[in-house]
Amino acid sequence: MHTFTYQETGATRAGPLPRGYDHLRHRARVGRGRAAFEAAGAAVTEWRMHRAAGTLVDASADRAEAGVAVEVTLRVGPLRFTAPCEVVWADYTPERIGFAYGTLDGHPERGEESFVVELADDGTVWFAVTAFSRPALWYTRLAGPLVRVFQRSYVRRLGRTLRRIAAEG
Repeated sequence: MHTFTYQETGATRAGPLPRGYDHLRHRARVGRGRAAFEAAGAAVTEWRMHRAAGTLVDASADRAEAGVAVEVTLRVGPLRFTAPCEVVWADYTPERIGFAYGTLDGHPERGEESFVVELADDGTVWFAVTAFSRPALWYTRLAGPLVRVFQRSYVRRLGRTLRRIAAEG
Protein backbone atom coordinates (compact mmCIF):
# COMPACT_ATOMS: atom_id res chain seq x y z
CA MET A 1 0.00 0.00 0.00
CA HIS A 2 1.15 3.52 -0.81
CA THR A 3 0.32 6.90 0.66
CA PHE A 4 -2.25 8.87 -1.30
CA THR A 5 -1.49 12.50 -2.09
CA TYR A 6 -4.91 13.66 -0.85
CA GLN A 7 -7.00 13.11 2.29
CA GLU A 8 -10.49 12.42 0.93
CA THR A 9 -10.03 8.79 -0.20
CA GLY A 10 -13.24 7.15 -1.30
CA ALA A 11 -15.16 10.37 -1.96
CA THR A 12 -15.96 9.30 -5.54
CA ARG A 13 -17.91 6.38 -4.09
CA ALA A 14 -19.58 7.91 -1.07
CA GLY A 15 -19.74 11.61 -2.03
CA PRO A 16 -20.07 14.46 -1.79
CA LEU A 17 -17.02 15.51 -3.73
CA PRO A 18 -14.67 17.56 -1.55
CA ARG A 19 -14.34 21.31 -1.79
CA GLY A 20 -11.07 22.85 -2.96
CA TYR A 21 -10.81 20.63 -6.06
CA ASP A 22 -12.02 20.81 -9.63
CA HIS A 23 -14.90 18.38 -10.12
CA LEU A 24 -15.59 16.30 -13.20
CA ARG A 25 -18.76 14.32 -13.85
CA HIS A 26 -19.40 12.62 -17.15
CA ARG A 27 -22.09 10.12 -18.07
CA ALA A 28 -22.56 8.42 -21.43
CA ARG A 29 -24.86 5.72 -22.77
CA VAL A 30 -22.69 2.86 -24.00
CA GLY A 31 -25.15 0.08 -24.79
CA ARG A 32 -28.17 -1.94 -23.87
CA GLY A 33 -28.68 -5.24 -22.09
CA ARG A 34 -26.82 -7.59 -19.78
CA ALA A 35 -24.24 -8.68 -22.40
CA ALA A 36 -23.23 -5.06 -23.13
CA PHE A 37 -23.10 -4.35 -19.39
CA GLU A 38 -20.82 -7.30 -18.68
CA ALA A 39 -18.56 -6.55 -21.66
CA ALA A 40 -18.25 -2.89 -20.65
CA GLY A 41 -17.69 -3.75 -16.98
CA ALA A 42 -14.93 -6.21 -17.82
CA ALA A 43 -13.29 -3.70 -20.19
CA VAL A 44 -13.25 -1.04 -17.46
CA THR A 45 -11.97 -3.22 -14.61
CA GLU A 46 -9.46 -5.19 -16.69
CA TRP A 47 -7.83 -2.01 -18.08
CA ARG A 48 -8.94 -2.74 -21.69
CA MET A 49 -10.94 0.47 -22.03
CA HIS A 50 -7.93 2.63 -21.14
CA ARG A 51 -5.60 0.66 -23.40
CA ALA A 52 -8.05 0.70 -26.33
CA ALA A 53 -8.24 4.50 -25.95
CA GLY A 54 -4.47 4.71 -26.44
CA THR A 55 -3.35 4.88 -22.80
CA LEU A 56 -0.49 2.75 -21.53
CA VAL A 57 -1.44 0.95 -18.32
CA ASP A 58 0.90 -1.01 -16.07
CA ALA A 59 -1.01 -2.60 -13.18
CA SER A 60 0.04 -4.97 -10.41
CA ALA A 61 -3.05 -7.14 -11.10
CA ASP A 62 -5.13 -8.09 -14.13
CA ARG A 63 -8.29 -6.72 -12.54
CA ALA A 64 -9.11 -3.65 -10.43
CA GLU A 65 -9.30 -4.37 -6.70
CA ALA A 66 -8.55 -2.13 -3.72
CA GLY A 67 -4.78 -1.84 -3.25
CA VAL A 68 -3.78 -2.59 -6.86
CA ALA A 69 -0.98 -0.28 -8.03
CA VAL A 70 -1.57 1.30 -11.44
CA GLU A 71 0.72 3.45 -13.55
CA VAL A 72 -1.04 5.27 -16.36
CA THR A 73 1.01 6.87 -19.13
CA LEU A 74 -0.59 9.35 -21.51
CA ARG A 75 1.07 10.50 -24.70
CA VAL A 76 0.35 13.96 -26.02
CA GLY A 77 2.33 14.37 -29.21
CA PRO A 78 5.98 13.82 -28.32
CA LEU A 79 5.31 14.26 -24.58
CA ARG A 80 4.66 11.43 -22.11
CA PHE A 81 2.97 11.94 -18.75
CA THR A 82 3.20 9.14 -16.22
CA ALA A 83 0.64 9.04 -13.43
CA PRO A 84 1.11 6.63 -10.50
CA CYS A 85 -2.15 5.62 -8.82
CA GLU A 86 -3.62 3.00 -6.53
CA VAL A 87 -7.11 1.50 -6.67
CA VAL A 88 -9.12 2.89 -3.75
CA TRP A 89 -12.30 0.84 -4.20
CA ALA A 90 -13.91 -1.57 -6.63
CA ASP A 91 -17.55 -2.63 -7.10
CA TYR A 92 -18.71 -5.86 -8.70
CA THR A 93 -22.49 -6.09 -8.32
CA PRO A 94 -25.24 -7.24 -10.74
CA GLU A 95 -26.00 -3.60 -11.68
CA ARG A 96 -22.70 -1.79 -11.05
CA ILE A 97 -19.13 -2.60 -12.03
CA GLY A 98 -16.24 -0.22 -11.65
CA PHE A 99 -13.45 1.22 -9.58
CA ALA A 100 -11.69 4.38 -8.51
CA TYR A 101 -8.03 5.13 -8.25
CA GLY A 102 -6.30 7.78 -6.24
CA THR A 103 -3.14 9.69 -6.94
CA LEU A 104 0.28 8.85 -5.51
CA ASP A 105 3.53 10.85 -5.37
CA GLY A 106 4.69 11.77 -8.87
CA HIS A 107 1.16 12.09 -10.31
CA PRO A 108 0.61 15.44 -12.07
CA GLU A 109 -2.65 15.91 -10.12
CA ARG A 110 -3.94 15.24 -6.60
CA GLY A 111 -7.28 13.52 -6.27
CA GLU A 112 -9.39 10.57 -7.28
CA GLU A 113 -11.22 9.34 -10.36
CA SER A 114 -13.85 6.62 -10.70
CA PHE A 115 -14.92 4.67 -13.77
CA VAL A 116 -18.26 2.90 -13.34
CA VAL A 117 -20.60 0.95 -15.62
CA GLU A 118 -24.23 0.75 -14.51
CA LEU A 119 -27.16 -1.30 -15.79
CA ALA A 120 -30.39 0.70 -15.45
CA ASP A 121 -33.79 -0.88 -14.83
CA ASP A 122 -34.75 -0.27 -18.48
CA GLY A 123 -31.66 -2.17 -19.71
CA THR A 124 -29.64 0.91 -20.68
CA VAL A 125 -25.92 0.63 -19.93
CA TRP A 126 -24.31 3.81 -18.65
CA PHE A 127 -20.67 4.72 -18.21
CA ALA A 128 -19.95 7.31 -15.53
CA VAL A 129 -16.73 9.07 -14.62
CA THR A 130 -16.54 11.06 -11.40
CA ALA A 131 -13.38 12.87 -10.38
CA PHE A 132 -11.97 15.54 -8.16
CA SER A 133 -8.49 16.88 -8.70
CA ARG A 134 -6.15 19.83 -8.43
CA PRO A 135 -2.65 20.43 -9.80
CA ALA A 136 0.23 18.72 -8.00
CA LEU A 137 3.21 19.52 -10.23
CA TRP A 138 4.54 22.74 -11.72
CA TYR A 139 3.48 21.94 -15.27
CA THR A 140 -0.14 21.17 -14.37
CA ARG A 141 -0.31 24.39 -12.37
CA LEU A 142 1.17 26.26 -15.34
CA ALA A 143 -1.25 24.63 -17.81
CA GLY A 144 -4.20 25.76 -15.68
CA PRO A 145 -7.54 25.43 -17.48
CA LEU A 146 -6.00 23.47 -20.36
CA VAL A 147 -5.71 20.49 -18.00
CA ARG A 148 -9.51 20.53 -17.48
CA VAL A 149 -10.11 20.73 -21.24
CA PHE A 150 -7.82 17.73 -21.75
CA GLN A 151 -9.52 15.75 -18.94
CA ARG A 152 -12.99 16.31 -20.40
CA SER A 153 -11.81 15.36 -23.87
CA TYR A 154 -10.17 12.22 -22.50
CA VAL A 155 -13.27 10.98 -20.64
CA ARG A 156 -15.41 11.54 -23.74
CA ARG A 157 -12.89 9.42 -25.68
CA LEU A 158 -13.14 6.72 -23.00
CA GLY A 159 -16.93 6.74 -23.40
CA ARG A 160 -16.73 6.35 -27.18
CA THR A 161 -14.17 3.57 -26.77
CA LEU A 162 -16.34 1.75 -24.25
CA ARG A 163 -19.42 2.08 -26.49
CA ARG A 164 -17.50 0.32 -29.26
CA ILE A 165 -16.30 -2.43 -26.89
CA ALA A 166 -19.82 -2.97 -25.50
CA ALA A 167 -21.26 -3.22 -29.03
CA GLU A 168 -18.72 -5.92 -29.89
CA GLY A 169 -19.95 -7.75 -26.77
